[in-house]
Amino acid sequence: MEISDIISLCSGIALFLFGMTLMGDGLKRVAGNKLELVLYRLSSTTLRGVLLGTGVTGVIQSSCATSVMVVGFVNANMMKRRQAIGVILGAILGTSVTGWVISLSYLEGSGGWQQLLSTSTLTGLVAVVGVVLRVFCKNQTNHHIGDILMGFAILMFGMSTMSGAVSALGEQPAFRDLLSSMTNPILGILVGAAFTAVLQSASAAVGIVQALSVVMTFDAALPLLMGVTIGASFPVLLSALGANTDGKRTALVYLVASTIGVLVCASLFYLADTIFRFDFEWVQAYMTPHRPFASAVVIAGVNSVLRLAMVLLLLPFTDALDALVCMLVREKKSDEEDPAMRLEERFLAHPSLAVEQSRLTINDMAECAREAISSALALTANYSKEGIESVKRMENDCDRYEDALGSYLVKLTGRELSRRQNEDVSKYLHTITDFERISDHARNMAESAAEIHAKKIDFSADATRELATISAAVREIVRLTVQAFTENDLLLAARVEPLEEVIDRLCDTAKRHHVERLQRGSCTIRQGFVFNDLLTGMERVGDHCSNVALAMLELEEDNFDTHASQHRMMNEQSQDFQMAFEEYSARFSI
Repeated sequence: MEISDIISLCSGIALFLFGMTLMGDGLKRVAGNKLELVLYRLSSTTLRGVLLGTGVTGVIQSSCATSVMVVGFVNANMMKRRQAIGVILGAILGTSVTGWVISLSYLEGSGGWQQLLSTSTLTGLVAVVGVVLRVFCKNQTNHHIGDILMGFAILMFGMSTMSGAVSALGEQPAFRDLLSSMTNPILGILVGAAFTAVLQSASAAVGIVQALSVVMTFDAALPLLMGVTIGASFPVLLSALGANTDGKRTALVYLVASTIGVLVCASLFYLADTIFRFDFEWVQAYMTPHRPFASAVVIAGVNSVLRLAMVLLLLPFTDALDALVCMLVREKKSDEEDPAMRLEERFLAHPSLAVEQSRLTINDMAECAREAISSALALTANYSKEGIESVKRMENDCDRYEDALGSYLVKLTGRELSRRQNEDVSKYLHTITDFERISDHARNMAESAAEIHAKKIDFSADATRELATISAAVREIVRLTVQAFTENDLLLAARVEPLEEVIDRLCDTAKRHHVERLQRGSCTIRQGFVFNDLLTGMERVGDHCSNVALAMLELEEDNFDTHASQHRMMNEQSQDFQMAFEEYSARFSI
């Protein structure tokens, strides 16, 4: 056995794995932004989940990537566990598509049109087109398509290198003895599972089996393919280490389904073979060094048939699979609901999902801040201990939202994002602090209400009326801001600044009136401290609402200069601003 043959085999494997990675990453970037959300939104039934799982995996060529996404969906309560089972079964089937793609690397021809379809010609053409797209095109999508083509070319070259090295090694008795030992089904399945677990890619493992098929018998290839199916579940299991109970159960579905499917198929096949003695001589005739393309096609076909049989066998028993994984992974009483649980780390590799989940999470944060303000303002008139605790709880939730969103969005900025995604992330980063500060002011106002209740402070009729009017204006501006933000409505956002100006003037007027009442003796200094605290809090809530609205409007101009926007709104758009200002001035008047 020549050392050069071993080096050639290892270099072929290295090129093949690199080409697989480059092509797979390019496919995910080109198609993933759409497919991830399709998978999330349309997998409502088990059969639909199987079809979608098959299609998505066939496109991105990674059952592991599809399954990890699904584990993330379940972990974030975006998808039910039973929905996920169908998608995982589809992923098990969909990954067989790659075997057919790899078969193209064995096309050969002696002349004419056959030569145009040969491996060397295809590799050269695909590589040239890929380099042109990658180097000379500025469009990001073209760059990714170039990555796909270059990855495919490297993959084909690696397969050709492996095939040549294996043919030379196949003449060595020791290597043949090693492959012959794989005819033992149990040993073959174990080796295939272990090999795939190390590679962490079923597609890559099948490609290597295809390369070995030119010097391997069908009896040895079949157990290896069965083991590959089981081994592909290990990366999914690793991805679920930090997941909640349902996430762990979903990841375990892949292992349980593939293991049961392989055991049932292997038992049925080998039992039938013992009874009927199947003749695979015609199949073996194609698996020779002289017919590498035929050998690769045989492996691709067997892999697809095996996985299809597994899915068809398991499809009627999805409820039993669900019950089994629930029995294997017990419910943990310590599983705690996190307000920001949608922010799955697994989604960072899929920016469209990560941005969508960030949007839903910050919308929840905005609604939480609105409820906190509404509850806090109500406490000034109708105090209750339960109300105080509710406001504090909502303020704590908003703090947790801000911490989780801030860390998550910063990580997301390091990923490759589209222009729209970059704009959304920038908007979220600019607004989470304002929503958190709104909840802080809600807590401060709730504490002022507690002080009023504890010290039995009574405001004059005029002061009570003024507080009620300004409270109504603050409720309106927070409602308007949250609705504009969650619906991305720029027309509503443009109405926030005029109302904020009204609130500023109301607060100034109320403070002036309070001084006048002090001079007349109808109010006291003791009342004035709490009164001013409430007015200051409400005025600052309006300021933060203005910041959110201006950030939304500035996003359209790619400029986050909120002060410049404020002046422009009051000057260049004076007519619309003035009309809204007069409307709110008439509605909220003291």
